[in-house]
Amino acid sequence: MRTQQSTLLLVDDDRHLLASMAEWLRQEGYQVDTASTYASAISAIERRNYDLLLVDIRLGDDHDGFDILAHSRKKKPHTAVILLTGYGSVESAVEAIRAGAFDYLTKPLIDEELEMAIQRALNQQKVLAENQNLKAQLDLRFGLENIVGHDHRMLRIYDMIDSVADTRATVLITGESGTGKSMIARAVHRRSSRRDKPFVEVACGALPETLLESELFGHVLGAFTGAACDKLGKFMQADTGTIFLDEISTASPGMQVKLLRILQDFEFEQVGGTKTFAVDSRVILATNDDLGRLVAEGKFRQDLFYRINVINIELPPLRERISDIPLLAQHFLRRVCEDCRRTVHDFTEEAMAALQRYRWPGNVRELQNVIERAVLLGKGDTIGLENLPGSLTVDSPVDLEQIANRKLKEALSTPERQIILQVLESNHWNRLLTAQALGINRTTLYKKMKRLGLDERVAAMVR
Repeated sequence: MRTQQSTLLLVDDDRHLLASMAEWLRQEGYQVDTASTYASAISAIERRNYDLLLVDIRLGDDHDGFDILAHSRKKKPHTAVILLTGYGSVESAVEAIRAGAFDYLTKPLIDEELEMAIQRALNQQKVLAENQNLKAQLDLRFGLENIVGHDHRMLRIYDMIDSVADTRATVLITGESGTGKSMIARAVHRRSSRRDKPFVEVACGALPETLLESELFGHVLGAFTGAACDKLGKFMQADTGTIFLDEISTASPGMQVKLLRILQDFEFEQVGGTKTFAVDSRVILATNDDLGRLVAEGKFRQDLFYRINVINIELPPLRERISDIPLLAQHFLRRVCEDCRRTVHDFTEEAMAALQRYRWPGNVRELQNVIERAVLLGKGDTIGLENLPGSLTVDSPVDLEQIANRKLKEALSTPERQIILQVLESNHWNRLLTAQALGINRTTLYKKMKRLGLDERVAAMVR
């Protein structure tokens, strides 16, 4: 769609044709500059960013339209160029396209033909600009800038990502489920020189061994029942890019042998095939298991462990990053409000205190889900305790904050068992914190729990 913002440079040594064509284009709604020589065209290109160049091939001096095309491709690669000529041939058309011209038109020009060519070129520029914008958004969404946290351990992780991102070293990311291992893997990829190449993610634990081998390495026609055609594997798809193998601890012994080979030589054969393929893929792996323990138990190959444990990025659980919870909560609040077009400004002090008191077994992923739920189900412009799941708050009318600031003896109006049970739940069954909140010592608490039948319940919860 033509707009006043579409800027064109028209280059032709025929001044009468140049003037009449420029006038027609202006009437069609374009901003048009003109140049009749190579030098004036180059000067205009250096001075201004054009959406499109319309360049006659023959300029009547020592240069021609191909020279202007070459200069533009070098200095302004995002500018589309249409070459014009009165002496068209198949050979010159092929040469023009190979040199980077968007189109090649032969004079005399038909108005409709020229208009269609201009619109195609401008539409392509618009698509390219949108793609660049989407890439920039992906960099922001999955890059290091999107990983929130000022905890000292997170700051060390940021430094480590910057140090190793642009190397080919294998990276092992460890941490509990939900700590953001996939996001760290994407950040390493986005910070590397491979950022414009494929990022391929494979959840190893989601597939049985036979399917996982085919998924990673591909297969040939007839390799197994159902192999109706050749299939390209994930390692081949990630050639020159990055492959992220999540849940690597679930790999079977046979698969571990195959992974060891490709990590050493970056060569493999497809399932059922004999041809050896070589790839240039950056490998990032992740697990929420203790691989050292699995090696000691004979469940994970020691040589593979040493091969993948070159760079280890260990993510701390959210319960050990309490100071980061407000930052993360505000970050997720802004994102959810933007995605869902809701207006929620902040959290009440009580709600934020509950978020920081909770142990977050699901880590950052669970926090994100809690914030999204609160925004979608909430009615006001602030998230309060009433908007949080029951697991984060107390369903009983007993005021835990009040209980935490009083001695147990002062709470005689509330049944003793209910008080202890609620404070245990609020402290995630941590008996030391519960005793401190109730104002009694641990020995007294243990005796009361045993007398009230709570010791067996606590044992079951923490088992």
